[in-house]
Amino acid sequence: MKKAKDIMIPLYNYLKQNNTLKEAANLLRTTKRSDNRVGVKGLPVLDENGKLIGMLSMRDILRAVYPEYMYLMNLGEFTWDGMVEDLAKKAADYKVSDYMSKDVITVRENCPLMECVDRLIKNKVQRLPVIDKIGKVVGMLYHRDIFYAIAGAMLDDTPKEVSE
Repeated sequence: MKKAKDIMIPLYNYLKQNNTLKEAANLLRTTKRSDNRVGVKGLPVLDENGKLIGMLSMRDILRAVYPEYMYLMNLGEFTWDGMVEDLAKKAADYKVSDYMSKDVITVRENCPLMECVDRLIKNKVQRLPVIDKIGKVVGMLYHRDIFYAIAGAMLDDTPKEVSE
């Protein structure tokens, strides 16, 4: 029976709450996933003691670029040209702590895969930090990794890396 630790990606990189969104975006793009893949959709935010205090995802960075007033506007003939670039430059220096999710769903490293699936589905998340017995993040479990484990069981073979 596989456990979270059997298919998790070891924690290569993480964020600190005082990192800028520019630094975070760079880490999301360059974090090692495996020997031949880089780039992740979210990273844990750890304090100075290595304890989990949040998660920052690509979606959080997108939220930082999308002004709240846009929800209220009837845009009609509004022009979008150049808007993302301008707002991205302004958001580059925002702090991770202002955009990270603070309520993070985690799993212990010895958690059975079915419990991991349960947490993903019930909490509508795509990634789970994996914590050890003292509460430190030791890896990340992504929904695609669990999917590959399930597909491998269905197909009675070993899961293969597939690019998105």
